[in-house]
Amino acid sequence: MKPLIREVKPEDKPFIEEIAKLTWEGEDYLARVFETWLKDGNFYVLELEGKVIGTAKLTILPNKVGWLEGLRVHPSYQKRGFGRVLHNFMLQKGKALAEKGVIDALEFSTYFLNKESIAMAKKDGFKIVGRFYYIQRALGEGEHPKPSKIHSLEELDYKDYIPYGWKFLHRCEESLKWLNKKAEIREYEGLKFFYVPIYENEPTFTPFKLSTESIKTLLPAMSFEAKKIGYDSIDIMLPEDRDDLIEPLKELGFKNWTDFREPDVLVFRMEL
Repeated sequence: MKPLIREVKPEDKPFIEEIAKLTWEGEDYLARVFETWLKDGNFYVLELEGKVIGTAKLTILPNKVGWLEGLRVHPSYQKRGFGRVLHNFMLQKGKALAEKGVIDALEFSTYFLNKESIAMAKKDGFKIVGRFYYIQRALGEGEHPKPSKIHSLEELDYKDYIPYGWKFLHRCEESLKWLNKKAEIREYEGLKFFYVPIYENEPTFTPFKLSTESIKTLLPAMSFEAKKIGYDSIDIMLPEDRDDLIEPLKELGFKNWTDFREPDVLVFRMEL
């Protein structure tokens, strides 16, 4: 029987929970974001003989970006070309949206050792446009921050892309409005940060100011928010061009999956 790609339905959740449990040693966020992605739309599953064996999502981001995420294949069905089937389908969806003027490019991020996805993307014409270090630190004592807003892009020390979990937003006014609507924005000791709601993506923290002193000052507030949502670490996406902060952040207890040998999160883009 040929595989079928269709829009996700509420009754698909148990299948997707199974895939999530078998991905990233059970730490995949897919099951947690299911309801949000279902409501948002452009969320698809690959079905084979009545069983959901794969997923893929396209999210519309500011600046006419179609963001590809959530591409998963059940481990029992990997290495059989189903990832390519899903990927090709999403490329066609992106091109259809581009023809309607909804988006003008597709983008996505991935771990730098995800060789299969990277090779597939490069073959299709995607180019690397951003690199980040995924850094983590254990929680400390918490201090309650207060809710806040982003008033200007000048508040944010990011050049081209602003991290929002594993999504990366273009630095533009539309992104500012998008973040004020969606992100959990906090202020503490005169400094600000935001993080992604846990029902949307991995809750990484984005400090507005990229300096050792700023991040150090915000640690109690970020620890408080992480504990509040049941998360056990402070995770930050550090831009490649701020590698001057690596040694000071290591002294603050931050670690990296590859010990900072090279940026381990890659952002890809393909013009449509």
